[in-house]
Amino acid sequence: MTQPATEAITHLATELSEAFPADTIVILGKGPSAEEVDTRVFRDRLTIGINDAERIHPTDVTIFYEDWVAESLQDEGLHARAYVTSTDFRPEGKTVVKAPHRPLGNDEEDLMLSRFQSREEFSVEGAIFLSALELARAVADSKGRTQTVYMVGFDFTGGTGPARSATTSFAPDSSLRRANLEIQQYIMRNALYVLEDSNLDVIHVGTKEFSALTVADLNAQHRVQVTPPGRVNDDAAVETPTVEITAEITTNHFGDLQRLEQLVHAAHAAGADWVKVQKRDVDTFYTPKQLAAPYKSPFGNTFGDYRRQLELDKEGFLFLEELTKDLGIGWFASVLDQPSFEWITRELDVPLVKLPSTISEKKDYLEHVARNYTGSLVISTGMTDVSYEDWLLKTFTKQETLYLLHCNSAYPTPDEHTNIGVVRHYAELAARQADKPGPKIVPGYSSHDFGWMASALAVAAGAGMVEKHVKLGTTEWAHFDAVAMDLATEDFTEYVAAIRKAQVHVGSTQKKITASEHHKY
Repeated sequence: MTQPATEAITHLATELSEAFPADTIVILGKGPSAEEVDTRVFRDRLTIGINDAERIHPTDVTIFYEDWVAESLQDEGLHARAYVTSTDFRPEGKTVVKAPHRPLGNDEEDLMLSRFQSREEFSVEGAIFLSALELARAVADSKGRTQTVYMVGFDFTGGTGPARSATTSFAPDSSLRRANLEIQQYIMRNALYVLEDSNLDVIHVGTKEFSALTVADLNAQHRVQVTPPGRVNDDAAVETPTVEITAEITTNHFGDLQRLEQLVHAAHAAGADWVKVQKRDVDTFYTPKQLAAPYKSPFGNTFGDYRRQLELDKEGFLFLEELTKDLGIGWFASVLDQPSFEWITRELDVPLVKLPSTISEKKDYLEHVARNYTGSLVISTGMTDVSYEDWLLKTFTKQETLYLLHCNSAYPTPDEHTNIGVVRHYAELAARQADKPGPKIVPGYSSHDFGWMASALAVAAGAGMVEKHVKLGTTEWAHFDAVAMDLATEDFTEYVAAIRKAQVHVGSTQKKITASEHHKY
């Protein structure tokens, strides 16, 4: 039977999962390193504080079991939306979950870890971070997907005391406290081991042998931030151009729907507007000689074995369609040949079709699409010149929208060959086309260069869509690994943030006096 505390935690976790769509949680301890963490690490992420850690940084949930914590919290002012405690603490206007306390005593750590693994009735454990991790697990249960958890401020450094901003007379340093820190460090190490195959990806931030990141590493991952410049009046809207960001998965799902789901969730959490996959008819796109060629991969010993595995079937596309609908992110596909085009437009309600640079010389196929498809098209122009641009504008006249994406098809593209000025040229084409019959043109950039700089410059040049290759981890056999951003890191999140910041910097096309400026004299 569900126990009252467990039931209340489940209800709280459901509320938190709805309030915080990003799949990242920060658990905040009171170690000195907590004050070194950049505040951007906490932005838009569920933050669970231990004891009075909310004095260091505002938390969303605070967990504690000692009365001195309540005094400390009230002394500073309450920041959290919810409190989980075994005490009689009942602040007005706050959600409070009452849970029993399980103290940490001699030889109790193994029993504590056993309770943690069996997920018995929720309690406020003597090693409070276990209770915070259990709440994080409940959030992951509610969302139905893995959550990344940063353990911040768990230094286990006896003698140094807590962070300065959380130091109060209510939390004295003592030999008993230092001994407890040793036990808790052991429990932390074991908890990380226990959670290896769970719905939490726990990252300890610090300098211990079990730490996955240092504070400097964590801060470096979050060094890009979108902040509107200056102060504006509440009634003065900040104007920014529309930019659609596409996470270009290509075939980096490897035909594995679980991997595809992870990629889509990560792209959505990072802030992408679209995810893109590929579709080709392997047996007609490649020659028999190419398909029979040796190729080492987990899927067989020939190139044909490899390529066939990478293709999504109807079930895979329907899975993608349903997943993206549930998350609220769009999807589309690069369609590389006529059999695939006929199949995908007949079997699926695909919102966009992309014609990639790879097939720019297959004019018969391109003309077939131009004649038979009136929806919106994304066309990349790598490996082409202005003659191809002229041909496109004369050939594709029936479509609703043409996303015209400048790109260079070198992987990676050297900085000196990105030529972002072409995006400006496409923006001028779009402006000239705006009052004429035919498709609306949206200029854009498909990035095969490293990092975000060229894409941010493309936004300044007028891009309405930018694409970036993404992957999940690194393999020795997958295509595009050199330029794809690993969604297991913060690289793509940083990329999206840079694009959003570029939108803010571009702002309005009208010269006007802003609310942040005034005459000095």
